[in-house]
Amino acid sequence: MASSFDQYQKRKLISSYFSVVISIGLVLFLLGCLGLLVLNAKKLADHFREQVVVTIYLNDTAKKVEVNQLQKSLAMADYTKEATYVSKEEAAQIVKSDIGEDFMEFLGTNPLQNSIDIYLKADYVTNETLDNITSELSNKAFIEDIKYDNDLVEIMNNNVKKITFWVLVLSALFTLIAVLLINSSIRLAVYSKRFIIKTMQMVGATKRFIRKPFVLKSVQLGVIGAIVALLGMGVVLYYLDRTFPELELLQQPLLISGLFVGIFLLGIFITWMSTFIATQRFLNLKTDQLYY
Repeated sequence: MASSFDQYQKRKLISSYFSVVISIGLVLFLLGCLGLLVLNAKKLADHFREQVVVTIYLNDTAKKVEVNQLQKSLAMADYTKEATYVSKEEAAQIVKSDIGEDFMEFLGTNPLQNSIDIYLKADYVTNETLDNITSELSNKAFIEDIKYDNDLVEIMNNNVKKITFWVLVLSALFTLIAVLLINSSIRLAVYSKRFIIKTMQMVGATKRFIRKPFVLKSVQLGVIGAIVALLGMGVVLYYLDRTFPELELLQQPLLISGLFVGIFLLGIFITWMSTFIATQRFLNLKTDQLYY
């Protein structure tokens, strides 16, 4: 009979530890994923900004030497990430592929123009920079027109500022929630042993002696929970890198390593602090207060 009771108590204890580890692991995993988002927020914003294209349409009378010189000068400019020459024949093939039919059969001619597509570096994708580039190039006689989506650039820059602000707010909020959730899990685990704590205290054990095993066990659970969270973060990071290789998420090993170490240490610190506070609270309670 005693053996069955001991097994029941052991299963109950393991279940309690398991729930604490899962709680810590899930909270740290969500916090770590948010950390990955914060670290890569600028890279993501830069990636979308660098998709904005400035198209320079050239006159049919433009000389090849002039076009080559313009393309080289644009490619060497500080604001340029890539400058690509697109002939009218290539442009016709792109349009044909997009609409799914040969529009030149109806028109009998190719109305498109030779052009140069400029992809800017992210820091230069602003309306002021684009206006300056347009003004600088407009005085060339063989350039017929310069087009870019002015409204898209303005909306994108405004949205990037808003998203950056809210990501920081969410980071602070999730950090607070992580601390509160882990603290609640630890307090519940300590609460279930409040009578043991008081019994040890009544037989003369010091507060430090009573607190030590609880702190060590909680730190062990925090380490396991942190490892579970890090494994989950590793899987997510690997999946995102394979799915979106253009973002180069693994090209910042120091920052990512720092985040992983930070999440690991955070799991240890929160469990240690929560256990210390919880045990201290029950150590300071009177015996009759343990029932409330």
